[in-house]
Amino acid sequence: MRPTTGIRLSWPELRKFLHQHLTEHVLPFWFPKLIDLKHGGLNNCVHDDGEVLSTEKYLWSQGRALWVLSKLFNDIDQDSKWLEMAAPISKLLTGYGRNTGGDWYFSLNADGTPAKEPQSIYVDGFCIYGLTEYAKATGHSKSLDIALEAYTHASPKLEDHRLVRTMPHPIPTGFQSHGPLMLFAHVFHELGILSGRDDIKQRALELAERILSQHLDPESGQLHEFVVPGGQKDSSDIGQTAIPGHVMESMWFLEEIYRYHGQSEKIPLLLETMRTHLELGWDQQFGGLVLATHLGDGKPKWHNPYGKIWWPHTESLQALLMAYAHKREKWAEDWYWKIHDYSFTHFPNWDSGDWFHNLDREGKPTVPYLQTLPVKDPFHLPRALIYSIQILDQLGETS
Repeated sequence: MRPTTGIRLSWPELRKFLHQHLTEHVLPFWFPKLIDLKHGGLNNCVHDDGEVLSTEKYLWSQGRALWVLSKLFNDIDQDSKWLEMAAPISKLLTGYGRNTGGDWYFSLNADGTPAKEPQSIYVDGFCIYGLTEYAKATGHSKSLDIALEAYTHASPKLEDHRLVRTMPHPIPTGFQSHGPLMLFAHVFHELGILSGRDDIKQRALELAERILSQHLDPESGQLHEFVVPGGQKDSSDIGQTAIPGHVMESMWFLEEIYRYHGQSEKIPLLLETMRTHLELGWDQQFGGLVLATHLGDGKPKWHNPYGKIWWPHTESLQALLMAYAHKREKWAEDWYWKIHDYSFTHFPNWDSGDWFHNLDREGKPTVPYLQTLPVKDPFHLPRALIYSIQILDQLGETS
């Protein structure tokens, strides 16, 4: 089922379309054919057409895939097949994922032996994320225990930017990055709720507060991806770089956290921040959201800044539905359909089922965005579709 762009579906019609896109196009690209039943884990080095390029397993992709399969079972379809496919990934992570010091390997060989040594805190975050959702689905105590151990190991590093490694894109020397703060705010929030640990929920809230107090400029409403530790804004190209997709993702993370803690008065600021960065990031000439933008008149310090990448668009679709559900404001609905039409016109690979990950500025598919890592994984798109379906269910109940 392909969308008719330029026509706004009703919310029930949109819900049906997104559910079909998830279950008939996206998920069959990945599952079960890319699950490694022999060694465990998911083959995540694949071409846009599904060809396996390498059997090396990058652990942040393993954690992401574990989350998606577990979330499908928890919230979309309680079919045991999702957990049967999740189990080999959980086994890989819990059995082989960490070294003796508690650091997560960057990647493993097909048989579970280490391929690349630890080098990114994002691996910690996504493994915690996946193991938490899997423990919620199964009651698997070992998964939750390891997620809690990983929390204890990772949380202190976020207090010293020199300890936060983010390969393959390292944080510029002397700067603090928004990216790890937003991921761990969300991941710790989910872990705190499942474990019942108030200290972890409070830690998530602290990270959310740091984003708003240190990275968001209260006068301009612009969110700086990189700031001097402590929150000082820098006038260099690094300091003036903004990542619209990160902002959209971060703001829906924070909306969930503040709503949970009974601080809904902060939600209008989050929504206005979304709106500001959609306007900053939209390409007026070719359409779509650029990956990075400069808050002044320079060039953003980010890889492929003017490309059109799938994940800022999926995050925006979900975030805008959340924004619309808050008070049903017209700007959120209008932006939703603007992003929706661009996304479903340009990104889906209707022959294979998944989306092209990378388009050039004009919206044409490029050589896959695998220049830095040969990785493609089932995460941003299925997550956005799952959450969007849930939000549309809520809209249907209250319409």
